Amino acid sequence: MIRILVRYSVLFVLTLLVLTALSFVLAYLFPGDVLVNLSGITPENEVQRDALVRQYRLDQSYLIQFWHYLQQLMNGNWGYSFTSGLPLREEVGLALPATIEISTYAMLMALFIGLPVGYYAGIRSYSLSDRTINSVSLISYSVPVFWLALVLILFFSLELGVAPLSGRISLMFDIPSVTGFILIDILLSEHIDHGLALRDALHHLLLPTLAIGTITTAAMIRITRRSVIDVLQKPYIAAARARGLSRPQIFVRHVMRNASLPILPLMAIQITTLITNAMIVETLFSWPGIGNWLIQAIYQRDYPALRIGMLAVSTLVISLTILVDMFNRMLDPGRERFERGAI
Repeated sequence: MIRILVRYSVLFVLTLLVLTALSFVLAYLFPGDVLVNLSGITPENEVQRDALVRQYRLDQSYLIQFWHYLQQLMNGNWGYSFTSGLPLREEVGLALPATIEISTYAMLMALFIGLPVGYYAGIRSYSLSDRTINSVSLISYSVPVFWLALVLILFFSLELGVAPLSGRISLMFDIPSVTGFILIDILLSEHIDHGLALRDALHHLLLPTLAIGTITTAAMIRITRRSVIDVLQKPYIAAARARGLSRPQIFVRHVMRNASLPILPLMAIQITTLITNAMIVETLFSWPGIGNWLIQAIYQRDYPALRIGMLAVSTLVISLTILVDMFNRMLDPGRERFERGAI
């Protein structure tokens, strides 16, 4: 286990170095003057230009510039946003938890709905109910998330008026950001009606979570169904039937655990899709997450925000992927014991 932890740690560090190098190169790929892209300041004279050049080490080699950039990141000095003038570390600290929150709720929806339905479809494989579930999940997984979000907005917000159109919580509530998760911050807030604020926040969460969670749930159903069908074809299932075990006994003792093991690595693959869908949905519901923040940075040509946002999202995806795979290895230590960690 220690060897696996070391390998994953090395993999994580090397991946972060590559991502950091890519974000560093972005400053030279953006259109315009590199100095203006980094500082947001157009030098008025040579003295000001020389001062900025020395500040960003542009008068030195690329390797020295990258090392300076890496030191600034590690020290928490991520630069400033051109549009707001606020430190990028603070802005990412506000936007990223909002994306993690909505993605977490969508994943919980997939786990609590997708796993039981997938198990049921696998147990009843190739029956009418299985074919119906399989068809619905295939259609749901094929629907573009932006189209589904627009349909939900049109039907539930504009036609029925039962869900808010945008935002995270109504303007009547002043919730200070402590953890970045709106439901937790409401519970930690004082001098407000917690019940009313929680209901309002849940109403705002409903449609974005449903849009993201529907596609994630469809993927979970298909993954679980395929895993259960594969397990049912194993020789030990036939041996259990020969011993006279009932269907519930076979499911609890053999199918559930063995079918769950292949699901976790496939869940790690779905993390990228989940975060991407969350970032797309944020722009449609004006959810103050990292996706909506990056879109605004693109419109404003806020280049420091773009490269820091790219680095933050990439680090999040890589971290979650490695954690899920490590958790899977803890549950099944004998699986591919000597294989090197890979994403």
